[in-house]
Amino acid sequence: MLTKKQLDLLAFIHKRVQRDGVPPSFDEMKEALDLRSKSGIHRLITALEERGFIRRLAHRARALEIVKLPESLGGEASHGFTPRVIEGDKPSAPQPANSYGVDASDVIDVPMMGRIAAGVPIEAIAHASHNVTVPGSMLSGKGVHYALEVRGDSMIEAGINDGDVVIIRETNTADNGDIVVALVEDQEATLKKFYRRGNAIALEAANPAYETRVLPEEQVKVQGRLVGLIRSY
Repeated sequence: MLTKKQLDLLAFIHKRVQRDGVPPSFDEMKEALDLRSKSGIHRLITALEERGFIRRLAHRARALEIVKLPESLGGEASHGFTPRVIEGDKPSAPQPANSYGVDASDVIDVPMMGRIAAGVPIEAIAHASHNVTVPGSMLSGKGVHYALEVRGDSMIEAGINDGDVVIIRETNTADNGDIVVALVEDQEATLKKFYRRGNAIALEAANPAYETRVLPEEQVKVQGRLVGLIRSY
C-alpha cells in the first residue's frame, strides 16, 4: 500500500508523462507536492521503485518510467502500465509493427521531418524524409503528428538526449511549461520549454549550461508540442 505522498507523486509523474511524453523534473515534483527539499522527492521515488511502480534508467538525467499503476489511478496489478516512451535504437526507416511489441492494428506512420536542435537552433524544418511507425497510444488526439531527431544536449534534464526521436503534435498554441518546437524568426527551429512573459516568449532549456532565450512574441511561432519520445541507445 502506498502512502498519500507516494500516491500523489506517482499520479503527478503519470499525468506529466501522459501530457508531455517525459517525466517532470525534481524541482517540479517538489513544487507539486509542496515539499521543502528535493531529498524528500528522492525518498519517495526510492520507495516507489522498491514497490515496483517506477523504474529509474541508469546514466540518464530525469529518466523515470512508470511500470504499473495502482487501481486507484486506473491501473491493474496484473498488467503493467506502458508509458508513451519507446526504448531502443532510433528508427532510420519505417519499422515493422511488431518492432515495438504492439498489435499491428494499433500503429501509425508519422513523417520524419528532419532534425531539431536541443541546443543552439539549427535551420528550420523542411521536408519529410521517411515515415516512422509508432504505437497509436503514443499520439495525442486526432491532430497531425510528426517525428524529429534531436541534436544537442540542452534538454537532457527533461530526459531528452542527443539522438533521441521526439513525436510532435502539430499546434500553434502552447501552455506555460510545455515542451514545444519553436520557429524563431521564421529561420531557426528549436526544442525548448515554452513560457509567456507579457509580450515576450521565453524559450527555456532543461540544462543549466544554456541560457533562457527571451524574444518578442512576434519572433516566435509554435510549430508543435511534444507528446512522445523514442530513446536512442
